[in-house]
Amino acid sequence: MTSARLRLALARDADWMCACAEAAYQPYVEAIGRRPAPMDADFPAHIKQQEAWIFERSSLGLAPQRLGYAILFVRGPALHIDNLALLPRLQGQGLGKQLVRACEAYGRSRACALVRLYTNAKMTANLSFYPALGFSEVDRRWQDGFDRVFFEKRLG
Repeated sequence: MTSARLRLALARDADWMCACAEAAYQPYVEAIGRRPAPMDADFPAHIKQQEAWIFERSSLGLAPQRLGYAILFVRGPALHIDNLALLPRLQGQGLGKQLVRACEAYGRSRACALVRLYTNAKMTANLSFYPALGFSEVDRRWQDGFDRVFFEKRLG
């Protein structure tokens, strides 16, 4: 039996998170014209601030397998998903949806009323992925040198 879950990232996860971000976001460098912001995230700082989470799958009797990660923080009534990545070889298997759902569950556990996130306008698959999970587009604007699309979802 296997299950996927979020766990707080540990200092030893920082290099893996960096490698995961490099692999997940590399395909977008050319379209955006520069490295996407998550590729240059300060993972050790996020880990120290307890904002970094590892999405892993456990199988009975086997060591957990890291699948992806999330950078999450709560501000007021909202959970902010600041950075989210899944290993590219695992994409297309429904794990991205599971990762977002795990983030939402974390938000509910922290009494958040909504989830907020953004993506780059050039990451076109995300522009349909998030609405399919119940997110609504709430804004588009140039921010920190990137063309960003902002989404929000109310948690029930």
